[in-house]
Amino acid sequence: MAGGLFALLDDVAALVRLSAASLDDVAAGASRAGVKAAGVVVDDAAVTPKFVEGVNPKRELPIIKRIAFGSLINKILIILPIILLLSEFLPWLLTPLLMVGGTYLCFEGAEKIFEKFGWIEHHEEPKKESKHGKKNDGDAEKKIVRSAITTDFVLSCEIMVIALNEVASEDLLPRAIILVVVALAITIGVYGSVALIVKMDDIGLHMAQKEKPSTQKFGRFLVKAMPKLLGGLSVIGTFAMLWVGGHIILVGTDELGFHALYDFVHHLEEPVAAVAGVGGFLGWLVNTFFSLILGAVWGGIVAGIAIGLTALLKSGNKDDNEPSVRDTKTDNATTSDTKTNYAKSPADTVSPANHGAGPKPTYAPGQAKDASDS
Repeated sequence: MAGGLFALLDDVAALVRLSAASLDDVAAGASRAGVKAAGVVVDDAAVTPKFVEGVNPKRELPIIKRIAFGSLINKILIILPIILLLSEFLPWLLTPLLMVGGTYLCFEGAEKIFEKFGWIEHHEEPKKESKHGKKNDGDAEKKIVRSAITTDFVLSCEIMVIALNEVASEDLLPRAIILVVVALAITIGVYGSVALIVKMDDIGLHMAQKEKPSTQKFGRFLVKAMPKLLGGLSVIGTFAMLWVGGHIILVGTDELGFHALYDFVHHLEEPVAAVAGVGGFLGWLVNTFFSLILGAVWGGIVAGIAIGLTALLKSGNKDDNEPSVRDTKTDNATTSDTKTNYAKSPADTVSPANHGAGPKPTYAPGQAKDASDS
């Protein structure tokens, strides 16, 4: 009896050790996947606060909460099942799909650089639908949340596909668990940070009203720091998108059989990777730098093509709306004839000297001009 109990305890201990090892594997996989998705995460954190600009401060956190909930639905209930099915039955499709996502990241990063230099017009900011004291605030909030969740869906697709690529070798169940952990961790991290950023100015204003001078000073610092923080996040997000997107393209082209780019970067990594102590970090820097350059070039080409096509379509629509040359000539001829007939009208003919005086009076022979006034 005692032997059976000890055997059962040994089995339980083995299961606990196995579960702990599985949890370690999940944590390690989630960590790897989360790091690679960092570029999209930073951009997500920089974009989302713009959706609550101009709304009632009391409604900022509830709106962010609703957006975060919608983001979880995007990641776990919509995107996750689709990419798991693809990874299980069409694994060869993951690399092209990932490269499409990487191309989108490069395009977004290059487009932001073009906007910064004034080469293209800025995108319109998210509309500030919510107004104080309006009865339709509920509808306005729904529009804000819907717009933010739509934007989040694109970013969430990139996050989940990048994360999946890092754990594609795992079995189906561990893979699904890792991706759920990544989805939860990234969503909580992003929208928790967004909530803190959005309320930072309110916290600063509250502290600035305190009596203690040091507290007031720190409060004013927070208020002034928020625009700079958002600007810094935007810059970091742009470079991170170019780096992550470029690295995806670099690895993807190698996996699809075009080895020149990957071999070139790997050849440059080897000398610095041999440096004792910091070789791994230096190798990572070299890879990151050239991935960033590749992302900028790749994104610039795609953005240039997109801008050219957009301009061409706008030009075509403009030409369709303009009247033809023949119609213009006909209209001009009609207008000219009308003016000629109008000028030849005897009743309306006025000499330059008497312009505005009306027709001259006719006097009878021998009648003095003054007689008309008598």
